[in-house]
Amino acid sequence: MQKSKWPIPAILAAVLAAIILPVLATGYAEIRKAETALTAEDYGTAAASYVRAAELLPWRDDLWEKAGIAASRQDSFLNAIAYFERAPELSQEGWLALGYCYYVTGEMDSAQHAFEEGLSLYPAAGFHEGLALVHRYRQDWPAERAALQDQVQVDVSNAYAHYRLGLLLAVLDPEQALTELMLASSLDPLFDPAVQTLRSALNLSATQPDPSRQMVTIGRALGLVQDWTLSRAAFEKAIEIDAENAEAWAWLGEAKQQLGQDGRVELDRALMLNRQSVIVRALRGLYWNRQGKYSRALAEYLLAAGIEPENPAWQASIAESYTRLGDLESALAAYQHAAELAPDEPTYWRLLAVFCAENGTWVEEIGLPAAQKAVEFAPDDVSTLDALGWSYLSSGRYYTAEQTLLDVIARDSNYFPAHLHLAMTYLAQGKHTDAFNELVFVRDADVGRTNGQLAIQMLKQYFP
Repeated sequence: MQKSKWPIPAILAAVLAAIILPVLATGYAEIRKAETALTAEDYGTAAASYVRAAELLPWRDDLWEKAGIAASRQDSFLNAIAYFERAPELSQEGWLALGYCYYVTGEMDSAQHAFEEGLSLYPAAGFHEGLALVHRYRQDWPAERAALQDQVQVDVSNAYAHYRLGLLLAVLDPEQALTELMLASSLDPLFDPAVQTLRSALNLSATQPDPSRQMVTIGRALGLVQDWTLSRAAFEKAIEIDAENAEAWAWLGEAKQQLGQDGRVELDRALMLNRQSVIVRALRGLYWNRQGKYSRALAEYLLAAGIEPENPAWQASIAESYTRLGDLESALAAYQHAAELAPDEPTYWRLLAVFCAENGTWVEEIGLPAAQKAVEFAPDDVSTLDALGWSYLSSGRYYTAEQTLLDVIARDSNYFPAHLHLAMTYLAQGKHTDAFNELVFVRDADVGRTNGQLAIQMLKQYFP
């Protein structure tokens, strides 16, 4: 028998090389493919390539973490979690990504564990931020406060963290809130309008005669800056302090409505405690308006006006209810009464003008003069000037309406009602291309909101 030229070990080595080398080549090719995809922000391809490479190159433990990070960037959170769980250890970025993947999938216990594990290894601000999110989801305000305080110790220039901490302190420790809010405003001017609202409320609350009323004032301000969850917490705290505070109950009902709940029980409780509170009556009127029960809303506003006959706001609310009920003559009388009660206040003249223009009635003799009166008191206010332009349109003065509305848009190009009224003016003049352009602008700039929806309806009506 002729002996082989190749010894057995050499043959085995050749066979193994023939098998392993292509696997190695494929594995490293997948890594290069993943890195190229990452550069192109093609995270799905990157994740898939890292997974294939990890399976081909089992000693490269880091590839499972890389796959998880890529998948998390693609918002493929469940896959990302599965990849992270196969990684023997994680970097700071990996722990953060894993925590956020658990958070967005609603696994709060796992998210908290991931953030705490990461924090024990890497004392980074992002882990405190993640823990704050978990505690906020659970509405554990003291725990969120502690996490944010830890975060701002590490990340002192994070404006949002200071702002959020200020909001929490407004409820938990009002005397300390203003410091954080003002710091947030100094770090980022975008927070200034909300901070000024809260600053005024905190100063006003300090003048209130008791802690329950102080908390109601703070809760209302939190609602104004659109944090109704914390607003509800403030009203609940006001009730804990004084369960007989009718306005706290009424505002709690309003906060619940803003959060998608009913709020009727709280409003009924408020009425039982104080039938003479105009705040209770007004918030109940708002509730019935939302329910489409305009007669009941009208009754509440009439009672409020009986308690405060000199307050024009109740007359305006009465007028709105009459309008919804189709009683335009009573609505007109109420709007006129509101303007008479506050003859130097442009708001009520503007509301009177808008009512006439919107309903196409009494425009010449009442609406247009009211709009002109409003502009005398507020010559630079875009909503007032828009009401004047709309009144000119309703009275058939198309050229003057066009010029007035163009002036409004020049002052504030994102005041969408003026664009809609200008489109209506162009339609009345036969300028269909110009009208179309105005409506398309509003449709695209105010997506999903009232004016954008109106623009869509008008486009369907006039440009089918």
